[in-house]
Amino acid sequence: MKILFFIFLINSYEVLAKTTPDWSKDTRINLGDHRANIYHWDEKDLEDQKALGYVHAMRYPVKVTGLLLPYRSTQMFSQLPMENPLKQLFLFYWDLPFDKIKAEAGFYEWLGLSKYNGPEAEGIYKMPYPNGKPDQFYAGAGLVETKDGHGLTFSCFACHATSLFGTTVMGLTNKRPRANKFFELGKVVFPHLSESFYRKAVNATEEDVRQFSRTKRNIASVDGVVPRVLGLDTSLAHVTLSLARRNSDDYATKNPFYENNPRYNELQDFVADSKPMPWWNLKYKTRWLADGSVVSGNPILTNFLWNEIGRGTDLKELEDWMKNSEKVIEELTTAVFATEAPRFTDFFSADDINLERAQRGEKLFNQSCSQCHGIYEKAWSSKKRGQLSQLELLKTTKIIYHETTPVKEIGTDPQRYEATTYFAETFNKLAISKWMGTVIEPQVGYVPPPLVGIWARYPYFHNGSIPNLCALLSVEEQRPKVFVMGPAINKDTDYDQECVGYPVGNKIPKKWLWDQEAKMDTRKPGLRNTGHTKMLLDANGKEKWTSSDKKDIIEFLKTL
Repeated sequence: MKILFFIFLINSYEVLAKTTPDWSKDTRINLGDHRANIYHWDEKDLEDQKALGYVHAMRYPVKVTGLLLPYRSTQMFSQLPMENPLKQLFLFYWDLPFDKIKAEAGFYEWLGLSKYNGPEAEGIYKMPYPNGKPDQFYAGAGLVETKDGHGLTFSCFACHATSLFGTTVMGLTNKRPRANKFFELGKVVFPHLSESFYRKAVNATEEDVRQFSRTKRNIASVDGVVPRVLGLDTSLAHVTLSLARRNSDDYATKNPFYENNPRYNELQDFVADSKPMPWWNLKYKTRWLADGSVVSGNPILTNFLWNEIGRGTDLKELEDWMKNSEKVIEELTTAVFATEAPRFTDFFSADDINLERAQRGEKLFNQSCSQCHGIYEKAWSSKKRGQLSQLELLKTTKIIYHETTPVKEIGTDPQRYEATTYFAETFNKLAISKWMGTVIEPQVGYVPPPLVGIWARYPYFHNGSIPNLCALLSVEEQRPKVFVMGPAINKDTDYDQECVGYPVGNKIPKKWLWDQEAKMDTRKPGLRNTGHTKMLLDANGKEKWTSSDKKDIIEFLKTL
């Protein structure tokens, strides 16, 4: 009896140790508060849960995922001579550089994945190893254990982690991902591969062949479009067009007829490219995506569903996995909401910030920008400011965002939010969406996000059409029409510290100019850099800020 009572107490404690988040449309966050500890774990449990969650973000936890590359034969592929028929087939159909398919690491680099930070990394840059020890994986290349061995897939960090000047930042939007392009190329190659050809080409085992055959079957119900510019994401089209290859019943069941004759959807041609959002903003928000169209539901479950529709997964199997994986979902949700933004001073000297300029910029920001983007209280305004170092003075002590996440129409390119109308009804009627409590409501406009870590989130706007903050604070006709979304390797050449973001014009590194895939042309539909200019003008339509004023605002934004 005493033992049973003791077990009851333990179970009761576990229930009390965390709370269930409110994912409803009516959620409110008290002004000045946030949901970094979304389940209200105690301090030690929070850190433990975060670490487990980041492992899921690296490995990818969905055991029933539809598309897996047999890992053993994928390793074998990288070791094959270039004259191997399978490599020749890939070279024929894929525009891949030879050096990127010579080795496994080259393939990950082509995909845009980032390396693990070393064991010396501390604070928000410390990364748990998925297998408890360093291995060959890049962040974003996940291994899923199946009855037929390990399968290779994209994990959360394929889109939500990126290398910033040699350090991988968890939760930061990947600036150069090729995940969507990889799915598109797979659609081209896989139909030309038979089991016998695959078996001979890589000396595949029976387990490899079973994994390969399963992926080939599932990819028949996958569709999408390639991003117009390297650095953008086409998940909305990827999910919508994949659903068009399934039945229109409650679980979007598979149908060979629609796999070969998909229903028409406008997103086949309508450009709705956007950037994945940074993780650390979720703690301040009550609705999700750039347009705030996901008005309820846990965003992690929503993301799993989006991913798996785009991977040809059976949705009944996915729902069963979700119902039986509460702990995994809690751990990953905890990690995502608790993710913190990188600080400018993690990569540059605190003395690079002109404190007087930043303080003047704070006043200008609060007069014109804070109504939408929130208020950021600074340590330099505290009573103890005389006792603080320059680094400490720059810290943000409190963020006051909105009780409910707003959506504003400010003249930015509308095609991303308009595209939701081609998708919402089909998604909302799915039985799994209803079980999750996820609801999509098309909006008019976009969320004015919290600006935490804004210095690292370039290019700006939902579609990445603004290269830096100097361009953002310029009227439309003065913004660069064309620039290059290059890699963030050298902070002296690849980053404009004064303008905060990509270098433009004659500052663009010469080697970037050859990268046509990363060339942003803002004159194209869906990529336009319009809007967000009313705040720059006075009542007479004239610019209200001087060049010096704008520098002050940018200096303040560096500190967020």
